[in-house]
Order: sequence, then C-alpha cells, then structure tokens
Amino acid sequence: MNSKTKTFLAGLALAASGIAGAQQTLLNVSYDVAREFYKDYNAAFIANYKKTTGKDVKVDQAHGGSSAQARAVADGLDADVVTMNTTTDVEFLAEKGVVAKDWAKRFPDNAAPTTSTMLFLVRNGNPKGIKDWDDLVKPGVQVVVVNPKTGGNGRYAYLAALGYLKKKGATEAQQQEFMSKLYKNVPVLARGGRDATTAFLQRNTGDVLITFESEVESVNKEFGADKVDVVYPSISIVAENPVAVVERTVAKKGTADLAKAYLQYLYSEEGQEIAAKHSIRPRSQAVLKKYASTFKPIKLFTVQELYGSLSEAQKVHFNDGGQFDKIYTVK
Repeated sequence: MNSKTKTFLAGLALAASGIAGAQQTLLNVSYDVAREFYKDYNAAFIANYKKTTGKDVKVDQAHGGSSAQARAVADGLDADVVTMNTTTDVEFLAEKGVVAKDWAKRFPDNAAPTTSTMLFLVRNGNPKGIKDWDDLVKPGVQVVVVNPKTGGNGRYAYLAALGYLKKKGATEAQQQEFMSKLYKNVPVLARGGRDATTAFLQRNTGDVLITFESEVESVNKEFGADKVDVVYPSISIVAENPVAVVERTVAKKGTADLAKAYLQYLYSEEGQEIAAKHSIRPRSQAVLKKYASTFKPIKLFTVQELYGSLSEAQKVHFNDGGQFDKIYTVK
C-alpha cells in the first residue's frame, strides 16, 4: 500500500470517527410565547440526557406564530420535533405526511404534556376597570389580540370569547354581534403571542391584551412586575399544548430516539415543574397542587365540549370565508 493510499484511508477513518462522535443536534420548532420555558427545559433535558446516556446533545429553538411555524415545517424547515399550542397545527402536518397520522397517541394525554388558558393583561391599576369578556366590547376599549389565522394564541382568544357567550346562552345573532364588536375594538391583529405582547408593552398599543396565562411570567420578567395587572375572566378555555416528532426529519437525520426522549421528558416531574415555574399548567396533579398559588381557580371549558374539536372549529371559524372573515375586515 503506497503512502498516498495510507494517508487517504487514515483520513477516511478520521472522518468516520468524527461523524460517529459528532454531537447530535435537535431542532424544536415552537410557538411564540414558549421561548423562555424551552430555554430552561432544554438545559434540564441536555443535563439529564448526558447523565443517563453519556451523550452530549445540542437543542436549537425556533419560535413564531404557531400556524406560521407549522407552515414553515410543511414547506421544508427541518424540525426534529414540533411543540405547538393548538392541535390543528400538528394535524395540518399529519395531513402533509410530515408527522405520524396517529401522533396524538404517541405520547400521554393526547400528546399534550401541558395546558394553558386565556386571560387578560391590563395596564397597571386597571384604569378601564376590565373584569370580564363583556368589558372588551365597550366603546373606547382597545383590545390587543393575535390574528387567529396565524397563531393558536389568536384562535384560543376567539374561541374563549365565543365560549363565554355560548355558556351564557346567547343566540347565534347575539354571538355574531358581540364578536363583531370585539374585533372592531382591535386596532391591529398581531402575528403571534410575542408580537402582541410587544405591541401592548413596548408600543403602548391598547388597553387590554388577551393572551396565554403563561405569558404573564414572561412579561413580569422582561418588563418588570409592576407594568400590568392580571385579570381572570369568569370563564375561559382549556388550551392544550400538543407535541410531535417530525418523522420526515428524524428519518433523514437519524434522530428518532433523541426526538422521542426529548418529548417524553416533558412528562417527567422535572419537565412538569419547569412548566409550572413558567405559568404553563402541568398535567401532573402533584406539581399542579404545589403551584396552586400560580394557577388561580377559574371555570374552564374544553374545545370538545363546545366546538367538537379544533379541526371543526377551524373549518367553521378560521378557514377562508369562515365566521372570522365575516366579522373582521382588515384595517
């Protein structure tokens, strides 16, 4: 064997060992207001994965309006996992063959390790005296909310308001009138939850922000604890946060086991505890009890109870030409 061949083979062996020892990288494509939670969760997962397997792993994050994120993944963004805030965004990916058809059965609790609900953030001292959904349609009240076509945050806000009316026994005509008034009070629709928070706090737009309970913690950390008051309406919606492995990517990258381990760890006591610290409602009853002061008791209804499913709600309300398009004209 001549020296050139030896050098070439040695180079190949070195390259192969480099590939074998290469650190695996995982991309989690997620919704807007989960970025602080996943920052902490990723650090905990990486440490636990190293301790249990001896392997190093790197986790990258991408955040935005959940529906916009789902479309990006469908269009080729190489996410290993998606962690969304509405099941319709994961169902959309299942229809495209990007995640498994039976994704909701792959993990416990409909593959939703955490939940949240919608509440109101108002200016310090609540100058407009906002207490419930009815106050949002009063003249002179400006409401900041996410576009339900681009983010789950916006869909849940819409369905929570409508659910309040349904629970009160409002007729269809009354429901339509109320929702029309509500969105007339919206100066501009935000693209995602973080965009809405920025508009409310940095650009000083509006009197009230409808957002996930989990966003309260982010606001207090980022902008100071005295900037907003939190108002719990009399009734709100259960928002499930579904997760799925992106089969298309993990097959290509060989990260299936890692992706599964990453999502399974969300159900661990540590994963649930980190969620609770970020005001995201854990499934674990023990952790929920421990953080009872964070999660105020509130009457909650499920999507299934009032709308059948998020997919049905999507068709009726948010698809082009649906109920939302009938009540909202782009300003």
